Amino acid sequence: MRRLSSVVAAAGLLAGSVAGGLALAPSAQATATVAAQPAAPAYTPPPIAWGACTNPTLVRFGAECGMVTVPLDYAKPGGTKIKLAVSRLKHTTPDSQYQGITLVNPGGPGGSGIIYSIFRDIVPNGGGQSYDWIGFDPRGVGSSQPSLTCDGNYFGYDRPYYVPVYPSVEQIWRNKTARYAADCAKAGGGLLDHMKTTDSVADMESIRAALGEKKINYLGFSYGTYLGQVYATLHPDRVRRFVFDSNVDARKVWYQANLDQDVAFDANIGIYFDWIAKYDSVYHLGNDGAAIEKTYYRVLNQLRANPQAGGLIGPDEWTDAFLGAGYYVYGWESTAEAFSKAVNQGDFSAIKDLYDSANGVQGPGADNGYAVYNAVQCTDTSWPKAWQKWKVDNWTIYGQHPFETWSNAWYNAPCITWAGKSGTPVTVDGSKAPPILLIDETHDAATPYAGSLYTRRIFPKSVLIEGVGGTTHAGSFSGVACTDDKIAAYFATGALPARVSGNRSDVQCDPVPQPDPTATTALQRSASPETTKAMDMKAVLDQLHTSAR
Repeated sequence: MRRLSSVVAAAGLLAGSVAGGLALAPSAQATATVAAQPAAPAYTPPPIAWGACTNPTLVRFGAECGMVTVPLDYAKPGGTKIKLAVSRLKHTTPDSQYQGITLVNPGGPGGSGIIYSIFRDIVPNGGGQSYDWIGFDPRGVGSSQPSLTCDGNYFGYDRPYYVPVYPSVEQIWRNKTARYAADCAKAGGGLLDHMKTTDSVADMESIRAALGEKKINYLGFSYGTYLGQVYATLHPDRVRRFVFDSNVDARKVWYQANLDQDVAFDANIGIYFDWIAKYDSVYHLGNDGAAIEKTYYRVLNQLRANPQAGGLIGPDEWTDAFLGAGYYVYGWESTAEAFSKAVNQGDFSAIKDLYDSANGVQGPGADNGYAVYNAVQCTDTSWPKAWQKWKVDNWTIYGQHPFETWSNAWYNAPCITWAGKSGTPVTVDGSKAPPILLIDETHDAATPYAGSLYTRRIFPKSVLIEGVGGTTHAGSFSGVACTDDKIAAYFATGALPARVSGNRSDVQCDPVPQPDPTATTALQRSASPETTKAMDMKAVLDQLHTSAR
């Protein structure tokens, strides 16, 4: 799912500022898939040496941390080894009620997942307490060794205008993205040939084996749903209880998926501008969403010639500052406040803060999430190598859906010259998988809702919960009881709502609610350990909800 590297770094996942997203393969490539991968020689990892964690949140929750040693290339299990960083929070119920391990992936690809073992205490109604929860950094990510990084300053200021209005601008971007791919070829070496989703599936098997478990439970968000789909296809006998939130359309990995995103994000930013119009008394930007959208583009074009905030905020930073509003309702108020200050006061400092919150960290390692995003998506499948196809496709979409089309194109353009060997995607088939739980909102832009309907179709025992009318991506565990209580019940007992006939959702719930900037709330916090842990959980969920890709 696409986002700027900064967003990826924010997740720890994946994807403040944003530009880049799910990529889909052309339809001809998407159909040239295989049902299964060749069996790799057996590999048994050594036991995990559990010890103290260094992350303060994991320390407060009492987690333990370690490394899982896996082959770089599973076809050569005796060859070069790499290490995956893992964390564990053990079950709190009696051993007689223990239900196994639950792995969590927050998306990306490229999102750090080691913190997410604390979902043991996040699942409501005690639904997670009978499991050992396993957070892990996928290969190349975060604390795993090696950690892939190519150019930590890639998302710095002074970038060319996203929209290639002149041939010179187009060429600058083509050169810039090609240089990034070349830097990754130097930095990644042999790792780049072994970063596919199927490699991470094999790593999940190694984690399972290292823990001595026969099956796994799983919670995946955004790209994590695709990882789970491929795992369930290749290892249906290892699947116990799987939850997918915001489902990737497996037919479209990855070039076409990004094109679909462009259309969906453009629609969502219109919904956001309509929301701002409802609160003209707060933001003073007008009471007509279409007129507010025109204001957005008027300012964008002014920034092309006259960057603000000391020359740092140009049209790209402006675009990136608003992208989160297309992903989720979280942060709608702060973005609207920054918009209002820029338009009504000529003050772009809050826009700069929004951009910096996602991209402010520069320097060695800052691009880790983005590097892994490319390493996975550029090699999961073959991408179009002819620039003319990209050019025609993106200009065609931009004509009707301009909001993030070209920012997304350049985000994914390193795939044109990427050095890693591309593979053939697994044909996802859930016919042998046990019942799983699917979740999505109607207007999810990062993983458009049609992908959830398709996933429901190819997993014939699955049940889909729809947040009707919502625009939030990866929005479960946001306090919507209709959704969250069903997740908890499924983890606790395996119970799922009844599946209905037809190509539709099985359960309809309210979406994550749009904020009301006229409401006033008071939150008093104590310094007790219990409150500190509650704040940790909220922070981790906020991180997940604003970075899942």
